[in-house]
Amino acid sequence: MTSRRGPAGWLRAWFGGQKPPKREPFVLTDKVDERYHYGSISKHIAKFQIGQVVRHRVFAFRGVIFDVDPQFANTDEWYESIPEEVRPNKDRPFYHLFAENERTHYIAYVSEQNLLPDDSDMPLSHPDIPEWFDVTGRGTYELKKHSTN
Repeated sequence: MTSRRGPAGWLRAWFGGQKPPKREPFVLTDKVDERYHYGSISKHIAKFQIGQVVRHRVFAFRGVIFDVDPQFANTDEWYESIPEEVRPNKDRPFYHLFAENERTHYIAYVSEQNLLPDDSDMPLSHPDIPEWFDVTGRGTYELKKHSTN
């Protein structure tokens, strides 16, 4: 025979017959940054997609995109470290890449304005690619289902 307890009954049973502890109300303690529009939806449309191979417009590296931010989402310190004459706009999409050059593999965070499609058909060798992507028969990168969130 099964018991016909509602959610409150299950909670009391879970807490040993007692009522669950009362929670304090959520209180915002930090000042709200009014320059940021909390909960707003970006109006930017990404030019590139996850799994696409791209290359940097200026620097000699290429990679596959594994994540996209509709606008800059890194630290101000990171942004300020970029020389002003080549510093990208913050309000454009930024891409996370499994990147590589002739010497090494790394993860890069790059503005859309600094990327170009890579049509070289050269395979990438970044060691994290097999964990995130399946390489299709056409040589394209398809995100594995377990890699999505």
